[in-house]
Amino acid sequence: MPPFFVPPGKTDDARPLHRLPFLVMMGTLTRCHPLEPRLMIFRPSAEDVLLVVDVQNDFCSGGALAVPEGEAVVPVVNALAERFQTVILTQDWHPAGHVSFASRHERPAFSTIDLDYGTQVLWPDHCVQGTDGASFHPALHVPHAQAVVRKGYHPEIDSYSAFLEADHTTPTGLTGYLRERSVRRVFAVGLATDFCVLWTALDAAKAGFSVAVIEDACRAIDLDGSLDRAWSAMREAGVERIESPSISG
Repeated sequence: MPPFFVPPGKTDDARPLHRLPFLVMMGTLTRCHPLEPRLMIFRPSAEDVLLVVDVQNDFCSGGALAVPEGEAVVPVVNALAERFQTVILTQDWHPAGHVSFASRHERPAFSTIDLDYGTQVLWPDHCVQGTDGASFHPALHVPHAQAVVRKGYHPEIDSYSAFLEADHTTPTGLTGYLRERSVRRVFAVGLATDFCVLWTALDAAKAGFSVAVIEDACRAIDLDGSLDRAWSAMREAGVERIESPSISG
């Protein structure tokens, strides 16, 4: 099954990447030292993309898998998006009975099982295709977003990263999409820092992009110390850790 992108605002219309009529402009920023939070001023230009990860109802207050203060990222993301020419959204998009759902295995939420592709955290049912929980937060306002990357739609494979499924081999198509447009740097924001943002940042770095995570535009689940482990892993991968005031408009 090929990777699917959908235009923002038409989440019921999934089409193969190569058929999307998107006009994409990109930008570039300078670097700061990996994961040393400090104020530096960056101006987005033609080699940068703002990658907005899973700012969806089920990950915000009242949702099935609410990230603490998840909705607090929305105004920060909205403000950042105005400073970038290129913005891409990701959307968790699971079928009912997905392999990552605890209900499928009749086990407690947040327990783990071993699957063919590795250890899988079992989650409450969330972001089921076509439900309100899978919709973007209603206050998210990024009208110039060029694409939506849907992930997690394979029934038997979970997907945290915007670049690869959890088997670490099945691509979403985003790497090629960015390379075709000469994007060099990825700025990741969204939910949750220690899962989907983490995996997205690591896979972007492995694909050869320069990567920064904008910390105040993210929130974490922090499951048994997962947030500290996430920052450590990103540091080792050379991912930069910055704050939103560093991005000028």
